[in-house]
Amino acid sequence: MNTYLLISLGLLLSCGTVKNTGTTAMDQQLLKDVEILSSDSYEGRKTNTKGAEMARVYLADRLKSIGLTPFPQLAGYEQPFSFKNGNKGLINGKNMIGYIEGKSDQVIVISAHYDHIGIINNQIYNGADDNASGVAALLKFAAYYKDHKPNHTLIFAAFDAEEMGLQGSKAFVANPPVKLDKIIMNINMDMISHNDKGELYACGTFKYPSLKNYFYTTNPKLKVLFGHDDPKLGHNDWTNQSDHSAFNDKNIPFIYFGVEDHKDYHKASDEYQNINKTFFIDASNSILEIINNIDKERDIQQLFREKLQMKKQ
Repeated sequence: MNTYLLISLGLLLSCGTVKNTGTTAMDQQLLKDVEILSSDSYEGRKTNTKGAEMARVYLADRLKSIGLTPFPQLAGYEQPFSFKNGNKGLINGKNMIGYIEGKSDQVIVISAHYDHIGIINNQIYNGADDNASGVAALLKFAAYYKDHKPNHTLIFAAFDAEEMGLQGSKAFVANPPVKLDKIIMNINMDMISHNDKGELYACGTFKYPSLKNYFYTTNPKLKVLFGHDDPKLGHNDWTNQSDHSAFNDKNIPFIYFGVEDHKDYHKASDEYQNINKTFFIDASNSILEIINNIDKERDIQQLFREKLQMKKQ
C-alpha cells in the first residue's frame, strides 16, 4: 500500500477528537476529513510538494470509497496541468475530479481547492479553514448524492493551485471533461468553517439575482448572507478571489460560499482546533439544502434567465 495512504489511514483511525455528541455519521466524517487534511503530516498541501501528493492519495481513496465515477479521459481521478510561476519556472499541479450521473446531462460543478501554502519559515500552514473545510464539505455532498440520485449530473472538483492564482480551475475550464456548454453552474466553497458570528456569505446573486429564490434552509442558527459580489466594492468584491472566478470568466453562473477573513487567515494558526465545528456542520448542511433546492429546478432557462439574456446581448 502507498506510504502516503498508510499515513492517512493511520490518522483517520487515530482521530480521537471527533466524539459522538449528537452529530450524524456524515458530520463526524466531515470533521475527520478536515482534521486529517490539515494535520502536520500533510505539510500544508502546497502545490507540487509531497504534502500535495499525500492529499491526492487521501482524496482518491475517499472518492473511490464514496463511489464517484472517474472520467475515462483522465488518469483515475487526476487531471494534470502545468503553469508558469514567475521565475520559478514550470509548476505541475493536479485537480481531483469525479462525477455522479444525474437524470439530465446538464452539469453543476461543485468545487473546492485542496491546496494551501505549505511551510514558511519552518512553520506549517495547515489551512484547516482554507481550504480543508471546503474539501470536506465536497466529500460530504458527494456521499449524499451517491445515495440520492440528483436531477443534474454533478461534477465534484477538488482544485489544485488556487493559492498560486486559481490555476487548477483555469485549467479545468480550459480543458473540461465535458463540453463547456453543458456546465450550467458552479458552486464553490472556500473557507466555510471559521466564523464566530454564525455568518456564511454567498456571493454570485448580484449578477444572478434569481438565485436568491433558492436560499431557504431549515437551520435558523445559521445566517446565510448575500454580498461581497458588487464590483463597486473593490477588494471586498469576492467575484474573482477564488475558483468560481474561472467559471464566471466563461459566463457560467456561480455561487461562492465563504466566510470573511478571520484572525487565523493565511497564518500557521489556521488549525483544526481553531475552526468553529458547530458552525461548520451547520454551514455544510445549509449549503447542501441550497444545492438540493437548485437541483430540483427543472426549468433551467427560467433559473438562469440572466445568463440567457447575456448571451443575446
